[in-house]
Amino acid sequence: MPASLHPICRRPCTLLALTMQGVALVAALFVANLYWGAVHIPATAVTDMLLGRGSDNAAWTYILWDSRLPQAVTATLSGAGLAVAGLLLQTAFRNPLAGPSLLGIDGGANLGVAIVMLALGGSLTAGSVTLSGYVLVILAALVGAMAVMLLLTLLSAHLRHDVMLLIAGVMISYITSSLISLLNYGATEEGVHSFMVWGMGTFAAVTTERLMPFAVAMLAGIAAAIALAKPLNAMLLGENYAANLGINVERTRTMLLLTTGVLTATSTAFCGPIAFVGLAVPHMARLLVCSSDHRALLPATLLIGAALALACNLLSTAFTTALMPINVITPLIGAPVVLYVMREGIGHH
Repeated sequence: MPASLHPICRRPCTLLALTMQGVALVAALFVANLYWGAVHIPATAVTDMLLGRGSDNAAWTYILWDSRLPQAVTATLSGAGLAVAGLLLQTAFRNPLAGPSLLGIDGGANLGVAIVMLALGGSLTAGSVTLSGYVLVILAALVGAMAVMLLLTLLSAHLRHDVMLLIAGVMISYITSSLISLLNYGATEEGVHSFMVWGMGTFAAVTTERLMPFAVAMLAGIAAAIALAKPLNAMLLGENYAANLGINVERTRTMLLLTTGVLTATSTAFCGPIAFVGLAVPHMARLLVCSSDHRALLPATLLIGAALALACNLLSTAFTTALMPINVITPLIGAPVVLYVMREGIGHH
């Protein structure tokens, strides 16, 4: 495989070497998330538990296996999934500032949660079944996100131009935002506070029991994204060129919407809306691999997204004994990247 120039160290660096470095970084951050947290646990005790020797302290055992491990897995999958969703959208719409929030999918999830928290008081009764708490929040977010995704899929059959579909997504975002504001206006103080806390995002809400369905959905979405690498490469040069190569553009666009929707909806439902990861990480990957080939960009984006989310999760406990919301940290990293991309774009115009 030909060498590419590593823009950080300015030396020839193969894609395999970059991938290995990325895997090593993600692994190191994952392990660091097991050793570091809001509650201090001696490193020797963590090592003993990881090696199967157990611990006499039941609280430490619970924190490691039922809190830190699920949290690290959630951060890894959510960061990777949102990052690759952003890459798919930026390629499909040929817009460097496209992200998972652009099409209104996470807006639909926010609206679903706003309805149950602000309008229904956090509980829903249907016959003899009553849903409340986090289970209802997850279901509401999934229903809201999937409703927007279904609407976009139907619109994509009539709006042949990607720009029109992009505008439709932005309009959906405005509508959901307005409806949420209306619900906030008539809600109780407690409901507004609960919704605001959920909207700040956290990787700590996915418990051991919720981890399996979350992981299955995210891994399925990531696998579908990887399968789209070849048609995405063709679509870089336009839909007509892709069609001439035998790519079914309409089916590819539908698959892209479904994949992005699954990744965004699942992450938002379980973790709340996570800002800037899907927008900024694809640009970090492009700066690193110096290539627009999705066979290189996809693994780089996945690894950088996972590493960024794990790093943010570490930072969420760096300055306090309680977990800070993830959305307090991600803009501090993501916003400078977006500003850099905008500067580069203006400079090359």
